[in-house]
Amino acid sequence: MRIGAALVALLTTAVPAVAVPAAASAGTTGTPAAHVCDPADTAACMLPFPNNWFTVPDRSTATGRRVNLSPLATPRAGGVLPADPREWNRSDGFSPGSAMLTRVPGLDLARTGAAPITDMARSLAPDAPIVLMDAATGERRPYFAELDANAPESRRLLLVRPATNLREGHRYLVLLRGLKDQDGNAIQPTPAVRRMLSGHTAGATEKERGAALRRTVRELNGHHVPTSGLYLAWDFTVASTRNLTERAVHMRDDAFRRLGKRAPAFTVGKVTDFTTDQDPYLARRVEGTVDVPSYLDRPGGPPGSSLHYGRDGLPEQIPGNVQKANFRCNIPRSALTTPAQPVLYGHGLMGSASEIDSEKLRRAAQAHDLMLCATDWIGMSEGDIANVASVLLNVTRFNTVPDRQQQSYLDFLFLGRDLVHPSGFTANAAFRSPDGGRPLIGGGLAYAGASQGGIQGAALTALATDFRRSALIVPGINYSTMLNRSVDFSQYETLLGISYPDRLEQQLVLNLIQMLWDRGEGDGYAAHVTRDPLPGTPTHQVLLHEAFGDHQVANIATEVMARTLGGVPVRQPALVPGRKPDVTPFWNLPALTRFPATGSGLVIWDSGTPAPPITDTPNTAGNDPHGDTRGSAEAMAQVAEFLRTGRIVDTCAGLPCTIHPQG
Repeated sequence: MRIGAALVALLTTAVPAVAVPAAASAGTTGTPAAHVCDPADTAACMLPFPNNWFTVPDRSTATGRRVNLSPLATPRAGGVLPADPREWNRSDGFSPGSAMLTRVPGLDLARTGAAPITDMARSLAPDAPIVLMDAATGERRPYFAELDANAPESRRLLLVRPATNLREGHRYLVLLRGLKDQDGNAIQPTPAVRRMLSGHTAGATEKERGAALRRTVRELNGHHVPTSGLYLAWDFTVASTRNLTERAVHMRDDAFRRLGKRAPAFTVGKVTDFTTDQDPYLARRVEGTVDVPSYLDRPGGPPGSSLHYGRDGLPEQIPGNVQKANFRCNIPRSALTTPAQPVLYGHGLMGSASEIDSEKLRRAAQAHDLMLCATDWIGMSEGDIANVASVLLNVTRFNTVPDRQQQSYLDFLFLGRDLVHPSGFTANAAFRSPDGGRPLIGGGLAYAGASQGGIQGAALTALATDFRRSALIVPGINYSTMLNRSVDFSQYETLLGISYPDRLEQQLVLNLIQMLWDRGEGDGYAAHVTRDPLPGTPTHQVLLHEAFGDHQVANIATEVMARTLGGVPVRQPALVPGRKPDVTPFWNLPALTRFPATGSGLVIWDSGTPAPPITDTPNTAGNDPHGDTRGSAEAMAQVAEFLRTGRIVDTCAGLPCTIHPQG
């Protein structure tokens, strides 16, 4: 959903002033002073990024480190107001999906031989010019390298993006070596890096940073990685699983412990019955609210709220603070004959629960006897547009987005419990046959979500205990990768550019806010969906649908999700040969060739849209296929069978799955 012109005008009249306390970077008593800039890359204060130069030892964390950003280093809104780093400094490491950012003037990636998005296997070659390595094990990690196509050459960053999310809690080494310019000439390290390598440093900061640089070089050499031709090297720590997910897990466990064996309290507000003339697909729509404990800091948790933390550093419910989570349930006509399977549905970007009213979804629900029931993804729903837009003008308050998103997970889980609890919805006349006798809900709970509903759905699924299967339609992970590649970002990017006009700094902002977003999107949870489940949570099965050439959720984000989920197999044949420009299409993902299949799977749906660009820019060619799968009978039949039985069936007759433009 796009921002209205009037809202843009209102928000752009002034940059909101947010005061930054002088002690914003301080943690506990005795915390070392935060480093301000890394002298190894002076293009921007916080480069290279992510970087352990901006952390301190902390025995209380799972990684043994804690992020310690200084307000003197963080990006400044309007060139004046630095971002208050307190929310970032709650982290014990950086995002598992973060790009590695640095500025290399004159760099030519093709002449250098760096691995592009079309050939990620090259990133693991022994002589690869960019090395990304687990510091403890020496395991090389795959990536692709690109130069930011949105920036002028003078402010163009090198972006090294992981092909699969990095291991949580692990420390990584980054090496740039043998870099070349467009003429094939070797790019030499900066004078500062040469001084730090030699030990003949200028001043205390260079001396300290030089010692760290030489340690990194020794570690690389210890893993038999030559560092001749070095341009730059550094290390960073990825946030731990506990730090990424403990807020949402704690909220879930605390809320359900208090709930006990009861069904969540709910109120039915409006019931609408339809005749066949009014709606050939729906028999009834039921609207109301579910009472959910709110862990936000304002009564009812409105847009702009933050999590309320207790003394233990975990979210705490202010006594009596309750979220009235809206719900909207569409009961198909088929349920009048056979009780419908309840399916939690997650809406798209900045939308609302009313998305389930679309003709495509009503038709599919009737065809497959599904009762779609939705609530708003608060934090990124229609009601949050003004807040989301405002935080792009000053990212100090960006935590209000993922904080509300974490509350939304609990909203969905409470709604799901009401759908399956015998004293929940089935005990209410609104969810029983017209004579008030037979329940209209039957079968096990499942989840389906599209676009943002797929992105958020990965996190929700990782937290779910009442359902085991999810259909994630046109999903992805890692907004810091997706935003520049999405046509939906254009107006939001305009707002970001008002306060942060430097294209180089914008990349830093996107990767900084990803650290907070990981708490409230699939990037921080995907590693725990199909394997390594979170505490007190079962493993899950997922069916992913990718729309080839998607204009809104980049295919690369879907495929990184599939790898991070544990190597979800791709249905083959995925595409007509030659459609995908990669050297090895769907590299490092196994093939799914025998049906029906059990477990998880990725299915590619082709509407004929041209392949996406290989740069960090949106696909704008041809028709946008983003919503086509929801109008495809074959795609929806596959989803329905998976949600009902856990089986992945081939609805494409052994051929690549295609969708005609009319859906």
